[in-house]
Amino acid sequence: MKELHKEKIMPKATAKRLPLYLRYLKMLGDSGVTRIKSKEFSDVIQVPSATIRRDFSHLGELGRSGYGYDVPYLIEVFSHILNTQEEKRIALIGCGNLGKALVKNNFRRNENLNIVCAFDTEADLVGLSVDDITVQPMENLAEEVKRTGVTVAISTVPSQYAQEAIDKIVAAGITAILNFAPDRVTVPANVSVQYIDLTTELQTLIYFDETFASKKA
Repeated sequence: MKELHKEKIMPKATAKRLPLYLRYLKMLGDSGVTRIKSKEFSDVIQVPSATIRRDFSHLGELGRSGYGYDVPYLIEVFSHILNTQEEKRIALIGCGNLGKALVKNNFRRNENLNIVCAFDTEADLVGLSVDDITVQPMENLAEEVKRTGVTVAISTVPSQYAQEAIDKIVAAGITAILNFAPDRVTVPANVSVQYIDLTTELQTLIYFDETFASKKA
């Protein structure tokens, strides 16, 4: 891989867009697209092409004038940048079917991401053991975060209860949250929230499959 401009401090706005870029690049790759220009990528991702070029410039020479960007190479670059090199301990909030599945999988493809505790408000779930992790009541969250060194939370709580759950997560001192409820929540400026909307993701996947089907090998 070419030498990246790691010594430069990347703007926060650029850093926040990197996971978005990687997600769409992987969709392009899965659709058989191997090369794309900033204008084409802009049309797909709904980020101005000038912003894309500026963001990419912080990482070195990723493309060529008139040619565009090599999609597999960009996937390699962004995957490398976003791959954490130290363990991140994670709390799982909401132990319904999705939450249980996440605990059971527990990021097996990345040993540095580790769900170490799980919480729920439902009495019939509290005390349940999921892959050696015992579901605890929400009132234990703050104490468990301090005890285990958790820095990240994943919330699978439904939208109507999401804000209440996020408030408790923030109060426990966690500043990085992955939220599976698509509705936006209110958090302090120092807290980062990433949203996962499965319906939107599926619709986007279908769009990519239909739009780029002709480019598949």
